[in-house]
Amino acid sequence: MSKKVVLGFSGGLDTTYCVKYLTEEKGYEVHSVIVNTGGFNDDELKKIEAHAYKLGVKSHTTVNAVKSYYDKIIKYLVFGNVLKNNTYPLSVSAERLSQAVFIAEHVQHLNADIVAHGSTGAGNDQVRFDMIFNIMIPGVEICTPIRDLKLSREDEIAYLKSKGVEMNFDKSMYSINKGLWGTSVGGKETLNSKGMLPEEAWPTQVTATEQKSVELEFVKGELIGIDGKRFAHPTEAIQHLQSIAGAFGIGRDMHVGDTIIGIKGRVGFEAAAPMIILKAHHALEKHVLTKWQLNWKDQLALFYGNWLHEGQILDPVMRDIEAFFQHSQENVTGKVFVDLMPYRFQITGIESVYDLMSSKFGKYGEMNTGWTGDDVRGFSKIFGNQTMIYNAVKQTADGNKD
Repeated sequence: MSKKVVLGFSGGLDTTYCVKYLTEEKGYEVHSVIVNTGGFNDDELKKIEAHAYKLGVKSHTTVNAVKSYYDKIIKYLVFGNVLKNNTYPLSVSAERLSQAVFIAEHVQHLNADIVAHGSTGAGNDQVRFDMIFNIMIPGVEICTPIRDLKLSREDEIAYLKSKGVEMNFDKSMYSINKGLWGTSVGGKETLNSKGMLPEEAWPTQVTATEQKSVELEFVKGELIGIDGKRFAHPTEAIQHLQSIAGAFGIGRDMHVGDTIIGIKGRVGFEAAAPMIILKAHHALEKHVLTKWQLNWKDQLALFYGNWLHEGQILDPVMRDIEAFFQHSQENVTGKVFVDLMPYRFQITGIESVYDLMSSKFGKYGEMNTGWTGDDVRGFSKIFGNQTMIYNAVKQTADGNKD
């Protein structure tokens, strides 16, 4: 009896090779699964399914993981205002973890002997997939033909052509990975430390030239309304904002980061909605949270983003940090006003019943109503008392040395 394999399948060159290799060279029964985290429309998913069956899979499953992806990962990236290296909204790394979890669950559902993915041996994804599988389905063999056989693109194409596989083998100059939380773009410019992607390389072209104002409504930290329209789920709000802001060329940048395996990597990305949401959410937080809430959130968010990037989403410490994030959002409710312009945006202000910048207690740089000048005079002495004592003792001690 042939072994049963679950293959994470995208329909691209690498996973297409995996199907033919696993079925014809290894004699395995292959069950393909694609986990949609916002990068495919219905027509694309149907074509991928037809392609899988034509290649010879025993079954093909499409998992709609968009809402789950938001509920379990993206929501907390927003709550933490997480930007990797103060630049990148973790578009690809976050969705790979969601995909890996669903693939592992499919392995459990089918009681498969082997799990396979099309990662090469050069990047982060191999670590993320392997680690999730080792945690969730220990004992299940992990098969990675592209990595194990050290195949080049040319090797894969030659093999598939010898098997009569018909698909578009023309390699685009740019590799594009689209998801709910942004789109990454790789090309010759990203292989070096200098150079920007040309205009034609960006998946979303700039067609909006006139300034546009939008009103974002948050309830307990989640975006639920845009320009007065309420959405059933935040994913719908994200997609709607992307449809508006993407045409401005907002959220384009180049990210340089440290890979899990210890090398530097550079990638282009466009993430209009994520960048606007993160900055708008942070602006609202600065008005409604206290100094130390903001301080500790920043510290926890730095760790959370790095640990997630390195595939550690199942570490229980992540649940602990998420609980902190969730509780911190109790008062993060209100409206944020944003002006959209070609290639940039500007936060112009907020409205919230929880706004701590209240004129009832004083105006910065002007008169106060909550304390007197004498109160501040006494407070200043007490607040600096320990440092004053330190300096007095040090001066005395240093003087005695002489």
